Amino acid sequence: MAEDLTIINSVSKEEKYQSLLPQIKGLITGETDQIANLANISAALKEQFNWFWVGFYLVKGEELVLGPFQGPVACTRIKKGKGVCGSSWERSEVLIVPDVEEFPGHIACAAASRSEIVLPLYNKGELIGVLDVDSEHLAHFDEIDATYLGQILDFLNG
Repeated sequence: MAEDLTIINSVSKEEKYQSLLPQIKGLITGETDQIANLANISAALKEQFNWFWVGFYLVKGEELVLGPFQGPVACTRIKKGKGVCGSSWERSEVLIVPDVEEFPGHIACAAASRSEIVLPLYNKGELIGVLDVDSEHLAHFDEIDATYLGQILDFLNG
């Protein structure tokens, strides 16, 4: 198990992900506790990219409930189909939102959040939650983020 991350800054976003992927895999390999793994993934992503907010919401009945995260306090519960996270859950798809103010029904947990990416989280094929990443910059996320964040989530799909 890795105890420290090697953070690189003066390279492309893609190179940052390529450096981080094996480190995250090392962090979670052999650890069976889901919360511990989600916490370490959130911390690793926040440390490497310094995003405004990064974390997980987990399916509990008919709501997403706040899970491990890094950043300011957040909304605790989100209904299916509500906001970006609830919409990603309902549709079972990645959502990239360049400007959260233009997303119908956006839930403003923090006024500083300007753009967002949300990816469904699966375990053994069942959608169990979402990874939510917010930036204080407009149009911060793209297909590179979707691809590499998806690869990180694939590590958890047992």
